[in-house]
Amino acid sequence: MESTLFSLSKIFNERLFRIPDYQRGYAWTEKQLKDFWNDLEQLEDGKNHYTGVITLEPVEDVISSNWHDDTWIISSKSYYPYYIVDGQQRLTTSLILIQSIIEASSKKCQELNYTPISDIRKKFIFDSKDNGISRSYIFGYEKDNPSYEYLKTEIFLEHSETKSQKQETIYTQNLKNAKSFFLSQLDALSIKKIELLYRKLTQNLFFNIYTITSDIDTFVSFETMNNRGKPLSHLELLKNRLIYLSTKLSNEDYEKNSLRKKINECWKSIYHNLGRNKSKPLKDDIFLFNHYIIYFGSELFPKEEYVAKTLRIPSLNSPQRDEYANFLLEKKFTTKNLNDSKIDLISINNYVENLQNSVDIWYQLHNPQDSDYSSEVKNYLDKINRIGINAVSPLIMIFFKNEHSNRKRLQFLIEIERLIFIVSLHNIRFYYLDVDDLNFLKLSIEFHNRKFTSEELIRKIEDNANKFLNTREARDLMIKLFRDKGFYQWAGIRYFLYEYDLTLSENSKTKRVKLDWEIFDNFDYKSIEHIYPQSSRQLCWREKFKNFTSPQRKSLRNSLGNLLPISKEKNSSLKDKCFENKISNNLNAVGYRYGCYSENEITNYTEWTSKEILERGLKLIEFMEKRWKIRFSNENEKIKFLGLEFLRKK
Repeated sequence: MESTLFSLSKIFNERLFRIPDYQRGYAWTEKQLKDFWNDLEQLEDGKNHYTGVITLEPVEDVISSNWHDDTWIISSKSYYPYYIVDGQQRLTTSLILIQSIIEASSKKCQELNYTPISDIRKKFIFDSKDNGISRSYIFGYEKDNPSYEYLKTEIFLEHSETKSQKQETIYTQNLKNAKSFFLSQLDALSIKKIELLYRKLTQNLFFNIYTITSDIDTFVSFETMNNRGKPLSHLELLKNRLIYLSTKLSNEDYEKNSLRKKINECWKSIYHNLGRNKSKPLKDDIFLFNHYIIYFGSELFPKEEYVAKTLRIPSLNSPQRDEYANFLLEKKFTTKNLNDSKIDLISINNYVENLQNSVDIWYQLHNPQDSDYSSEVKNYLDKINRIGINAVSPLIMIFFKNEHSNRKRLQFLIEIERLIFIVSLHNIRFYYLDVDDLNFLKLSIEFHNRKFTSEELIRKIEDNANKFLNTREARDLMIKLFRDKGFYQWAGIRYFLYEYDLTLSENSKTKRVKLDWEIFDNFDYKSIEHIYPQSSRQLCWREKFKNFTSPQRKSLRNSLGNLLPISKEKNSSLKDKCFENKISNNLNAVGYRYGCYSENEITNYTEWTSKEILERGLKLIEFMEKRWKIRFSNENEKIKFLGLEFLRKK
């Protein structure tokens, strides 16, 4: 293995770089981009900065001879082709910045540091035969990678015959974000400062260049080296491992090549789906974990130790988050298992196919409005995403894979949503829910293995929800919980108030939704209004509630009937204003009269006292009973649930 220190300008000297298919795409986010930019800005003119290691693998002639767009530059100009084994994030970032510098400076001049911009483009971006239409890109991805098409057309602004086939993924979004970041930084710089920045980037950043010799296994090197920089996700490591295993199989080359192609297609599909919703990209390791639960659970779930650990994994924030990755990378997909015939071409192929088939469903479950499901199914998937889909996502994914009846899917979702809501009333962390035989991870695996039918699963979920409601002990616990603590801290309060407002909108003449869930669920500001305010110093409030003790006033403030969803950032502006001023006044248009349907409904009241808090609380409980099939024994039990039994005495 050879090692030399090079500047970026020297690195891009008669070399052709390609990122191989086992590599992940561009993963740097704003944090890494800012660090890179700050390193350049803070570097003194004339000083050098050590940037890190770049590891290269020479590309064999038998492979590069198939790079039809590049054979001319390899044979005629003696460019040597290399795979980038390690360091692609730094090199990609440097190339994006160079392209951004070209675009920013082209508006002001045609040279940088006495070098024509056309020469800079030829050195770092692409070269062409006789200035013709053919292009050989100096830096890029292997052809089948969607990031290559994106890099050429959206970053380098080049024309491509296959642009219509362009796919966007999490990685292409990162490429776009990096270019936007650099262009915004360059926009404020003079041409002199841009020239200085370009000189620092190409002349003063130094890299160690390692060239891997043929006796070193590239795939193993990739896993070992990529513990630097932004760590690889388990999904990214798994792709490399599967491709590595495909090269070690004893099957015919055409079968091994077919498997390798299928792995690449699968990962393209995964990253396309995970990044399709740019405002809410899905986490790759969470998808991989949920698929793993279903696919391999039957091998593991009988072990009690595994059950105990797994029940604490879904958040992927605990020390046990690597348990499933250890299984995939250290126990399942290993060369030892390959040599022992515990895995083979068929088993790897089946796993990859199942993974690819699952990711499309995974995307649609989390983005139901971008699916081909019925409007009723979309509606309930939206509800489950709002109340919390994480704990039940593997069960929903396998149910939708196995069950295609729209009626059964809807019935299943209705019961799941109802159960989650009922569980929230008991303040139980849903991740750890295990009611009798209702362990959701276990259910997912058993349903995957067809141990019971769709109808039996739906009935099982419904029965367990009813147990929460009909057991005296569970009901007493629920009532005591809210009587003691009120509803303001209840984890389900936003969802409940949103569902009530949604029902009001459906019953209105316009049916227009006034309360935006994304804004309402934003915890950056208070979105739940206390009509009788928490800080009630004004005389109008002190007079109305002067006959109550301090604990009783606290109970009234946090009781269900006193809580109101706010459709805009106006909670702080209303504060402790008197009730008539909260509804509306001549000075502003932020009162309840101009808000959501729940706010509008409050304007029907002429005053706000303990009587109105109790009256509205009972009305909301009536909605709760009807919406989630919850039954209270009598009105006294409802008033206890609201924490307002002292009003009966008064």
